[in-house]
Amino acid sequence: MDYKTILGSLAVGVSFAGYIPYLRDVFLRKTKPHSFSWLAWGIIEFIVFFAQLAKGGGSGAWITGSSAGVCLFIAGIAFFRGDTQINKLDYASLGGSLLGIVLWRLTSNPLLAVIFVSIADFLAFIPTFRKSYHHPEQETVTEYASSVLKWVLGLLALRSFNLTTWLFPVSVMLTNGSFVIMSLIRRRTLNKKLL
Repeated sequence: MDYKTILGSLAVGVSFAGYIPYLRDVFLRKTKPHSFSWLAWGIIEFIVFFAQLAKGGGSGAWITGSSAGVCLFIAGIAFFRGDTQINKLDYASLGGSLLGIVLWRLTSNPLLAVIFVSIADFLAFIPTFRKSYHHPEQETVTEYASSVLKWVLGLLALRSFNLTTWLFPVSVMLTNGSFVIMSLIRRRTLNKKLL
């Protein structure tokens, strides 16, 4: 077993370990996932997974495929236990993420697919950012922090390092890292206001 396989396996392990506290908090109703974000992320990550495989991502793509499955599972739960306040911006974000998928299908180019879905992933994050800005206590921040780590490991596990294989993991690391920072700052700010 080479180090790329070990890193790919480790990335998947970190991913699942990061989802455990998140799912626990969802079932305890401490965390309210936004259904539109998780649905879009699941669809987007499956597209990136197949694009990474097409461009030789190998074991570095495992994290993308496994994350896609978990995202769709959480989306299913979110429709019943998540954030039920859906507004026009949320619909626009979901529409924008789906538009990215359509544009990729029209071009049939793996790199363009990754560019489109990286943008779409950011758009899909908007409802979660919006909700968490107002209610930062409704998200389990450790899941998003562990997500940054899993994508770093996934990057290191890539067998072919090209724009198609690394763009999405880097963009997701940036959005997740920004989300963690924003959530922690908002929690601190809101806690100071309560004192």
